[in-house]
Amino acid sequence: MKVFMIGGTGLLGSQGARELIERGHEVLSLARPPLPKKATFPEKMKFEFGNYMTMSDEELCKYLSNADAVVFASGIDERVEGAKPIYDLFVKHNNVPVERILRMAKKCGVKHSVILGSYFSYFAKTMPQLELEKNHPYIRSRVEQEKIALSFADENFDVAVLELPYIFGTQPGRKPVWVFMVEMLEKMKKMPMWPKGGTTMVTVKQVGQAIAGAVERNKGGNCYPIGYYNMSWKEMLGCFYNSIGYENKKVHTIPTWMFKIACVSMKNKQTKKGVEGGLDLPKFAKLQASEQFIDKSLGCEKLGVGPDDIKSAIDDSVKLCLDIINKKETDIIEMSAK
Repeated sequence: MKVFMIGGTGLLGSQGARELIERGHEVLSLARPPLPKKATFPEKMKFEFGNYMTMSDEELCKYLSNADAVVFASGIDERVEGAKPIYDLFVKHNNVPVERILRMAKKCGVKHSVILGSYFSYFAKTMPQLELEKNHPYIRSRVEQEKIALSFADENFDVAVLELPYIFGTQPGRKPVWVFMVEMLEKMKKMPMWPKGGTTMVTVKQVGQAIAGAVERNKGGNCYPIGYYNMSWKEMLGCFYNSIGYENKKVHTIPTWMFKIACVSMKNKQTKKGVEGGLDLPKFAKLQASEQFIDKSLGCEKLGVGPDDIKSAIDDSVKLCLDIINKKETDIIEMSAK
C-alpha cells in the first residue's frame, strides 16, 4: 500500500513509517521543519516539508489522491497550557485537522485511515463516574476526536483510532515527554511520594507495530485501547530512580487526598500565570490514583503488537532526559502548539 502520513518524522510517526516500510509498504510523510538533527529516519521513507493546517484543499488532495491509507500522527497533548478556554486550542490541533483530512481522504479515494489518540478516551468510557470528558478539556477533545473520526467509517473507508497510553523510547534530538517527571523525582529523592494506582504502557516500537497493524488489519470503524505492560506507580517510578542512579529507591504511597493538595497547588500556579491546562489537576487526582490498566488482548493482540523490553525503553527515556537537564544535549526540538 501507499501510505500518506502526517507527522511521520515525529517520535511515533517515524516508528510507524519504519514498521510499514519493513512490511513492504511505501510511505510519504508531510513534516514541519525543523527536523531533529541527530534523528535517523527509514531510508526508504519519503517526506516533504509543509504545514497541513495552512495548506489548501487542492494541495492536500495532491498527496491524498495517490494514497491507499492515511495516518494522522500529529496534534498536541495534555502538557500544553494556554489562555482560557484551552479546549479551543485542542480542537484546533486535534479535531479540526482530523475532520478535514478524513473528509478529503474519502473524497480522494483513500481506503484506510489511522488516527493516533489517547487512552484517556478509553477511561472516559470505562470510568463514567469520574466524568473525565466533562472535567478535562484535553480528554473532552480526544473523545470528540474519536467521534469525528468514526463518523467517516463505512464499508469503503476504514477508520482506526489508537488510544495510546504512556510511551517509552527516544528519538535523538527530540525532547521526551518525561523531562518534567525526572525533574520532579530528583526533587523528591530524599523521600519520594506518589499516590496508589498505576498505568499501562508500551514502547515506541510497539506503537509502530500498532500503526502498521491498524493499516493492514482494521475493517470499519474501531477504537483500539493500546496497552501491553501494566505497572503500579511504585514499580514504574522505581524504574525511573534506577535509571537516574538511585537504585532500589523506596517510593512511599500517599492517600489520594494528600496528592490532591499538591494538584491544587499546581493549578493555583497555572491560574497565577493566567493559563489553563488540559487537565483539571485536582479533579484528575482520582484517575491518577486508579489502576489505568489495559489488557493487551483489547488492542495490541488484535493489531499484532508483540513483546518488547519496556524497562530498557524507560531507561533510554530517562537517560536522554538527564542529558537535557544537565545540558549535555542542547540542540533539542519539543512539541509546539503554534
